[in-house]
Amino acid sequence: MAERKPIESWLTDMDGVLIHEGVPVPGADRFLKRLQESGKPFLVLTNNSIYTRRDLQARLHRMGLEVPVESIWTSALATAQFLDIQRPGGTAYVIGEAGLTTALHDVGYVLSDVAPDYVVLGETRTYSFEALTKAIRLINGGARFIATNPDHTGPSAEGALPATGSVAALITKATGRDPYFVGKPNPLMMRTGLNMIGAHSETSAMVGDRMDTDVLAGLEAGMETFLVLTGLTAPGDVDRFPFRPSAVVDSIADLVDKI
Repeated sequence: MAERKPIESWLTDMDGVLIHEGVPVPGADRFLKRLQESGKPFLVLTNNSIYTRRDLQARLHRMGLEVPVESIWTSALATAQFLDIQRPGGTAYVIGEAGLTTALHDVGYVLSDVAPDYVVLGETRTYSFEALTKAIRLINGGARFIATNPDHTGPSAEGALPATGSVAALITKATGRDPYFVGKPNPLMMRTGLNMIGAHSETSAMVGDRMDTDVLAGLEAGMETFLVLTGLTAPGDVDRFPFRPSAVVDSIADLVDKI
């Protein structure tokens, strides 16, 4: 195998890597501090589309983790950027929270339930039967179906929660239409993030806790990949997949010295 070039930029997932169930992972503060001291470009990524960048920055700050707003990249932002390129100034019926609606407003999209160009599904804790019914009817009427991410479940202190991928499956079953998922593992989210910080995949690394999203997205984007075991993936799960990360480490703390 050809030797990879030194890592000059870092992308890291948030939940399961930097924080877990609302608590910082030991070593996350040192990892972020070392990144900022090094001057190397980096991004904290999340498939969760509920929060805006400022929301996430404040959330991390309360936990003692300092991340600049411009170093946060979400599936909501990636979705808005994708739609802005595909159909500038379009319209969308949105099921989601402020992170998604704000991102779409910021690129000039109009949110409407009257013959919209797109139905955009994101993360929310208040999915309603009425909203899902309207989405199904709009898609049947010709609206294109977009979803921020394919995650079937998300973490909480009480256990797994149904996430965007599960709700998208319900809509697909009712309409026969599959959504286009913008977030991980779609390498589009990684490439747009890399472009934003002026980085190249050959000299970049992705750190994540999930094989099916983080590692796969990094792999398909041509990046070096590190799997941490502080989130959803256990050591015995790795061999179930037909691909492997570049390395498996116990936690983000083990990567501080690589920066």
